[in-house]
Amino acid sequence: MADACDVLVIGGGFYGLYLAEFLAARFDRVVLCERESGLMQRASYANQARVHNGYHYPRSVLTASRSRVNFPRFVQEFADAIDSSFEKVYAIGRRFSKVTAEQFETSMKRIGAPIQPAPKPTAALFDPAYIEAAFVVREHAFDAIVLRDIMRERVRKAGVEVRLNTTVRSVQRAGNDGIRLQFEAGEMRTQHVFCCGYSQLNSPMAGSGLPCVPLKHELAEMALVDVPLPLRHLGITVMDGPFFSLMPFPARGLHTLSHVRYTPHTHWFDGGAEYRPAYEVAANFEKRTAFPHMVRDAARYLPAAAQCEYRDSLWEVKTVLPRSEADDSRPILFKPHYGLKNYHLVMGGKIDNVYDVAEVIDAMFAESIPAHPGCAA
Repeated sequence: MADACDVLVIGGGFYGLYLAEFLAARFDRVVLCERESGLMQRASYANQARVHNGYHYPRSVLTASRSRVNFPRFVQEFADAIDSSFEKVYAIGRRFSKVTAEQFETSMKRIGAPIQPAPKPTAALFDPAYIEAAFVVREHAFDAIVLRDIMRERVRKAGVEVRLNTTVRSVQRAGNDGIRLQFEAGEMRTQHVFCCGYSQLNSPMAGSGLPCVPLKHELAEMALVDVPLPLRHLGITVMDGPFFSLMPFPARGLHTLSHVRYTPHTHWFDGGAEYRPAYEVAANFEKRTAFPHMVRDAARYLPAAAQCEYRDSLWEVKTVLPRSEADDSRPILFKPHYGLKNYHLVMGGKIDNVYDVAEVIDAMFAESIPAHPGCAA
């Protein structure tokens, strides 16, 4: 007889860990399966480590406002992982920007995000021929290693069973409401599956002959750099268009340099019967850093950026909903009972918005499943 659990979570990134702990408050046995040898090794680590406060999304009121609501909660809950030691600056491009400085400032004030003109020494770092205005805002970074350690301990205390080096190959109906999951070796039965696989979200469905969710994948590069002294204690984003960000990356003690034009090296789509294994595509793509192009363009707007010294690159698959291309929004994808009853899909583009999907799942279960005794909801 196959091993059994109440809930199985696919994916050991931040969303999978957070939801596994959350679900352990309602179910006796929660199992989390992660295909890698450790937790939070993929997209939850290889990103800009930005704790969003709404500034990045002036063209998406919903994403900006949800970030603004969740920011203080995330900062408080994960205080040990938060780096607030730098000053965050958003600068608006004079040409090619999709918002003006006035529009940016107005939209941020509308959602209550703190913003003020950058002081003269900071504003002087930018070339006025290319930058209309610069603003000092309240935005932080997180240390992905510390965050991983926090979540690893939390799921342990919650009683979640973590299985590493475990890939779910397929899913199928088992009885009236159950689901059978097939691994490389063995299988398991469960009542509910929450697939939090991010770029691998479609993998179990493709292996089961179920339709894939429409997704866009990009092989993304973020250059890890040493910044010159004038930029050492700054985080800088030039927007809103084909520009760049230079953000502290606490896990390495460096900055990441990303560029809207040069960070994506290739892209492809999933959807319906179309599926390409994201990690295989990424592994087979020849990786040549675009840092020279990134830094050359960044230096036009921020001359001191020319002195950045390249150290390494973070390469990872970035996955978004195709409809987000228009307004750069990052909605959370939640599709309950997708293809099979009790098989639920979850994909979040931003770590700090996990609370939104937790609330939706809580509401879904509230009437039918009481909280598990002895666990915090």
